[in-house]
Order: sequence, then structure tokens, then C-alpha cells
Amino acid sequence: MMGTKKSHLVSISVWVFIIHVIYAADYVPADNYLLSCGAAPQTTDSDGRVWNSDIGSKFAPVNDNSLTADASTQDPSVPQVPYMTARIFPSEFTYSIPVGNGRKFLRLHFYPSSYDKLNASSAVFSVSSGPYTLLRNFSVVQTTEALNYAFIVKEFSINVDNGRLNLTFNPSSSTTNAYAFVNGIEVVSMPDIYNTVDGLTTIVGQSSSFIIDNSTALESVYRLNVGGNDISPPNDTGMFRSWSDDSPYIFAAALGVTDAAASNFTVKYPPSIPSYVAPSTVYTTARTMGPTPRVNLNYNLTWVFSVDSGFFYMVRLHFCEFQPEISKINQRVFQIFINNQTAEEAADVIAWTGDKGNSIPTYRNYVVQVFQGEGQQDLWLALHPYTESKSQYYDSILNGVEIFKVNDTKGILAGPNPIPAQIQEVIDPSRGRPSSSSRNSKNQTPIIVGSVVGGIAALCFLCFIVFVLLQRRKHGKDSSASDGPHGWTPIGFFGNSHTSGSAKTATGSYASSLPSNLCRHFSFVEIKAATNDFDESLILGVGGFGKVYRGDIDGGTTKVAIKRGNPLSGQGVHEFETEIELLSKLRHRHLVSLIGYCEENSEMILVYDYMAYGTLREHLYKTNKPPLPWKQRLEICIGAARGLHYLHTGAKHTIIHRDVKTTNILLDEKWVAKVSDFGLSKTGPALDHTHVSTVVKGSFGYLDPEYFRRQQLTDKSDVYSFGVVLFEVLCARPALNAALAKDFKEQVSLAEWALHCQKKGILDQIIDPYLKGKIAPECFKKFAEIAEKCVGDQGIDRPSMGDVLWNLEFALQLQESVEENGGIHDTDTEETPFKGTYGGKKYPNACFDGDVTDSKSSGMTMSIGGRSLASEDSDGLTPSAVFSQIMNPSGR
Repeated sequence: MMGTKKSHLVSISVWVFIIHVIYAADYVPADNYLLSCGAAPQTTDSDGRVWNSDIGSKFAPVNDNSLTADASTQDPSVPQVPYMTARIFPSEFTYSIPVGNGRKFLRLHFYPSSYDKLNASSAVFSVSSGPYTLLRNFSVVQTTEALNYAFIVKEFSINVDNGRLNLTFNPSSSTTNAYAFVNGIEVVSMPDIYNTVDGLTTIVGQSSSFIIDNSTALESVYRLNVGGNDISPPNDTGMFRSWSDDSPYIFAAALGVTDAAASNFTVKYPPSIPSYVAPSTVYTTARTMGPTPRVNLNYNLTWVFSVDSGFFYMVRLHFCEFQPEISKINQRVFQIFINNQTAEEAADVIAWTGDKGNSIPTYRNYVVQVFQGEGQQDLWLALHPYTESKSQYYDSILNGVEIFKVNDTKGILAGPNPIPAQIQEVIDPSRGRPSSSSRNSKNQTPIIVGSVVGGIAALCFLCFIVFVLLQRRKHGKDSSASDGPHGWTPIGFFGNSHTSGSAKTATGSYASSLPSNLCRHFSFVEIKAATNDFDESLILGVGGFGKVYRGDIDGGTTKVAIKRGNPLSGQGVHEFETEIELLSKLRHRHLVSLIGYCEENSEMILVYDYMAYGTLREHLYKTNKPPLPWKQRLEICIGAARGLHYLHTGAKHTIIHRDVKTTNILLDEKWVAKVSDFGLSKTGPALDHTHVSTVVKGSFGYLDPEYFRRQQLTDKSDVYSFGVVLFEVLCARPALNAALAKDFKEQVSLAEWALHCQKKGILDQIIDPYLKGKIAPECFKKFAEIAEKCVGDQGIDRPSMGDVLWNLEFALQLQESVEENGGIHDTDTEETPFKGTYGGKKYPNACFDGDVTDSKSSGMTMSIGGRSLASEDSDGLTPSAVFSQIMNPSGR
């Protein structure tokens, strides 16, 4: 009897183990077709996946009039496979792919280039599969131009019940010489994990159920790993989905706190949720509101997504409590709002998982209707503590988001081609976020429950945030993937295909702001034409390396800055190569875009986006330009911080700029700050190293003293330099001022002098006189604190660029809050009590008696790494010195 009972227990244990193994395993797709259209028989992409050619395949008609061709050019951010070849359809064409019945992920890859000398803009076409219209009058060129992508991947989920997936391409009848094309086709089996046949999913704001079953087709629009890094397709759970960082979609400064589970934490998937629903990495990172209830109650943790109007959308939210202190019901209860409607009154993750403690993942589906309108609309997702539950923690949590468009009653999923004026920026960055001013909190107040202004910022001030560095994507991506553009785009239009872990299922690599291909190779003849044969009147700046010209390309429709190395100087070859290698891979709103280069006839020429307002420095001192208002200075600092934060965390490898200074922060025609000049940049240390050992390079006045002493470079070296920039913005004086060496030796270095004044509590006495009385006291305090921390002597004591960014956002919110209450006016309405010549203007009663001159005039030089470096990098340049590398080559 005892033996029988024991055998039964063993049998039960075995079955439990088997069930656990089954549910913990990745999904293995029965169908996994990868077609590289017009390519060689077999090619391998950067993820190691093997693609087969469609030439002579059994999937295409025997006698058709389609063509195959190579792309005329290759954007450096675009992978070779499957984007450099295409099949072109001058008339209707249908692929018929034999597959097993069930749901499939269908991914269509497009790269906008000229094929077989055809006009890329004439590629306007529709794509259908069975009863579903997936794309209609779709223009790859228009879409990539509007969204600033280099290529696009569109992802759909379609059920197949007749053993074949038919895919029809049809050129538009409304466009002259229209044709269709495709570069790559993926058909991957998927489990039916997005159905709502249980009837538990309702339309937000209504009581009626919304059924997604085998008759429903979906388009993946966004897929985000909230609070974590990008997850690339090979690191998904067998379905090769891309998961993106959520930070580009966070509203204003309401960043909350990013959390990560301890390294020994194990996600315990329940039987109802197979592990392939979402990778464990999604459930081991999260974004919460922070530890301060008073702050959390005054704002919503909010994300904003642009979607096509006139459709229903299924929003799947992933949750997992992994913080040790939260393991019981009613410890953290919160509300979920979608489009300003209550989707969940009292969300309690522990209760949802059966009160079995933390570490158990779950998800909730919600359907929202976006009513018909013009173009795209914003879909809002917001979380707020639920106070009526009297829970232990007034907080909220979110681990992942998936958003799918649902076909309409006619089987249509196609939306209109995006128009640039209608597209909201979703690339920070950073990946990143829109600037604080780009989404005015006043205009969005009806959408938000609670005050975003002030309270959100306070969160950043009160909370000490620790960024947990997840292991970076292991797969070898093409340059595009490494750069975060993809990860920061909507899935439906991501950048750099799934190889980059984009946020949308339609992917597209984030490209330059120009409609032409990125980083293209210019002929010397083209460069001469663009600069009117290097007309001296077009010179923006001159330095030891060469000259910078204003130029016009694409028939005079696009202004650019053309940096031409002096062939006789022999300088800058390494910097030239580094700039091309890095900038051709990096795409971010707050990084200067490299358009192309020329290396003919021993020339070293780089072509960039034109920055209409030049450098930040030329707007601070030694200039006749009007002084910048304090709020605008803050926004510029925030933009630059976003660019640097992206370099440190958003790309495949950490990138250390190594030459952060005010002449390397450029301003476009909308005053958007962009970090420039990557000639000295270095890839950061490997995961098992803390630093990069390298010879010291950079600009005096901005150099990290720890890096200088130990020749050990870290991302905190950029933080130090940025701290100097912050003091420079506040005080409007050079980082080094050798003219003060005789009588005011302690004031030569701005970082040392400002730090001394901050510790003495007299920093307000040395700020730019123009700013006197125009900075809110709490804003000044916060700004000074973060600048002080940045220039700490030891890197370990300095904040990350993410922390710097959040504190600057907080400072801006404090300033705006005071201004909105009428407590201060950031305008030039009162006389300053100072005197002397400062910032290019004369003031009475100056704390600096005499002109603030530049160290360049003193002839002061120093030596670093065996090279003599002039300190001229630290003083004011001519206003036209847009590219400081050229202006100050000796400072390298």
C-alpha cells in the first residue's frame, strides 16, 4: 500500500516536471521561411539566420514578368541580408507558400532604393493576403522619409486554414509607372497567444467583450521591454520578435524609476502562461513610480503612442512583481488608464497571480477604439496609485507593452502613408523622447490624471536611481541594429529590421533627416558643385584640419555643412575614419547626422546636416548674439544629455564621446541640441571590465582628472566633461581662462572655481549676469547640485548620464512651475547689478574686473599623451566655428 502511494507521488512529480519543462521551453516554429528576394541561393544575416532565395522557388509563378535587381546604393545602417536585393513587380504578383494551418507571423522587409534604374518614388503598391488588405497605396520612400528610417519591416499575424499563405503585390493604379517590390519575406509559425476567445477582454469604456479569433488579422504596432534594454529577435522565445526600450514613449519628464530583478531572480511561469508569451528579460525589468508616496500621488506614469485612426487596438500589458518587499495582496494597487478612460480600477499583480508571492508573470489585454480622424492620433497609457485600497505602497508597475492594430470589418489593416507634419517624433533615444517643450503639458492636461509638472520632476530629485546594465545584445548586428534607431521606433515602422530590436513590428531603421540615403559616397565633382567650387564666401569655419563650408545638395533643396580636410596638413586620418564608422551607425534626434563622405583624390570630406544656429558656445559668451533665456539653456542641456545618454546605453556597445564641450553641442533651426564630433570617440569596456586603458585625448578644461591621472577611460569621463558644460552654460565663461592666471589663479579652471563657489554657497555670485533674478531658486539649487556631482574627482562618485538627464528634466519642471505661477519671468526685463565686460557685454559692479579673455590669446599650451595640445579648445571660437574638430585640431 505504501509502495503504491509512493509510486503515485513519483508519477505526479514526473508529470509536474514534464509540464514545467514544456511551459518553460521556447516555442519551436513548424514553419520558418526566410526568403531573400532576388538574392543568391543561400545567404546568412547578421543574426546567423539562413535566408533562401526566391529565384526559381516553388512559391512564385513559373511564367511571370517580375524582375530581380540589386539596390543601387547601400545605407551603412542597413544589413546586407535581405535588403540589398529585391524582386520588382510591374503587375500583380502572388507568392503561394505552403504552410501548416494556424497562425503565422508575416514580416515584409523593404529598403527604399533604386532597383534596375527605376524611380524609387514610383514604388507605390498594395499587399494583400487572402481576405486581408495589409498595405494599400503604400510608399516605402514616403514612409521612410516621414519617419526618418533607412528601412522598414512590417509585421502581421495571420491565421492560415487552407495549407497555403498567399501574398499578393499589386502596383497602384493611381500612380504613373507604379511598381511593387519587396526585399525579404518571413513566414514564422506562432502559437495562438493573442486570441481573446475567452470573452474576458472588453473594450475600454464599454462592457461588451471584444473577440480576436482565427478570423482576425493583426498588425504589430509597438512591442516594448519597459524599463529595460532592447531585446533582439534571436533573444526572443522562438518567434523572433523585437522588443524595444520604452523610454522614447514616456511623456515629458515622467520617467519614473527603472528597476531590475536581482541576478539570482528566476521568473516562475504559471501553467496558464507559457514562457514563450514573453521572454523572462521582459519580466525581470520594470518601470515604477518610485518610493515617495507624496510624489507618486501627484503625477501619472504615462506613455504616448502614435497610431492610425479608425481602428481598434489590442493593448497587452505584461506584469511581474519581483521586488522582495512586495509579495502580498494590497501592497501595490494602481489604476490603468487608456486614452483617458479607466481600463482597470484596481490593478493588483499579486492578486492576479493567485496570491502566490512575487516572481510570477501575468498579462492583461485591453481593447481601445481610436475613432476615425485625419492621419495619426495619440494613444495614451497612464498608471496612477489607487488610494481607495489603502495599499501599503502608493505606486504602480509595468514590465512590458504590446500594441496590435485589428483589421476592420472589411479585412483592412492598411493605414495611410505618414506625412511628416503629422508624425510625432518618437526617437529621442535617446532613443529619444520628445523634448519637454515639444509636448506641452498644458495641452495634454485633459489626458492626464494628476499633475505632471513638478511632481514628476520631484520624483527624479527624491529617488536615487540605479541603472542595471543588462547584458547587451549578443548577436552580431549590422551597424543599424547597434545603434538604437530601431529600438526606438514603432514596431510597425522600425529601423534596422528585427536585427535591431525595434519597437514596432513594421521596422525601419532611423535615418538622417534627409530624404536621400544616409552616408552616401559623394564624388569630388558633387562636393565642388555643392560648395560652388569651394567658394570662400561659404566658409563657416577654418582650422588646422581644414575648412567647413555651407553647401547645397539634391538640386539645392538641402543645406549641409561640408568639412574638408586640408590635404597638406596630414592630420585627422584616424578621426576621419572614426567619424564615418560611428556616425554612419548612429541615428538619434540629439546626435548630428552624417550624410556622406568623399575620399577621392586623397581628400577627406565629411557631409553633415546643416546646423543653422551653430555651436552652443557662440550663444554664451564672446558673441554679439542675444543671450539665451535660462529655460532655453536648460532645454539645450537636456537635449545634449539625451544624446550622450543614448551613446552610453542605447547602442549595441557603450560609446564614450571623449570630447564633450560646448563647441561640440550644435543647434539646428529649431534650437534642438545635437552632440557632434566623434573623431575621438571610443567603444566602452567589455562587460567584464570597468574601463578602457588608452592614451589621454580631449580638450583641456573639460578633461576628467581621473582619466588624466590613470589613463583609464569610462563613461563617467563624459559625465565630468558635461558637468563643465553645465557650469559654462550657467556662468557664461570659458572652461579655461588663462587671462586670470596672474591675479586670480584659482579662477582659471571653471570647474574648480565653480565647485569652490558651490561648496561655499556663493555660486550665485558668479553666474551669467544676464540670468540674475531669472532662475527659480529651487531650479538653481537642483542644477547646481547635479553639475557639482558631475565634476566629482572620482568617477564612482559621479552620476550616470541617465541620472543627469532626469535631474535636468526636474530642474526644468521646477522652473516652468514657478513661471506658470507668475513667480518669475525668464525674459530680459530688468537691469543686472553687475558690471565689467562679461559674456560680450559690459556690466557695472562685476565680480570679474576686466574682460574675460580666452586662453588662446595667452599662448598657453600643455602636453597630453606625448602630444602638445593648445588649450584653445577651451575658449570662445569664432561664431562660425560649427565643427570644433576642424577649428581646434591641435586640441586633439
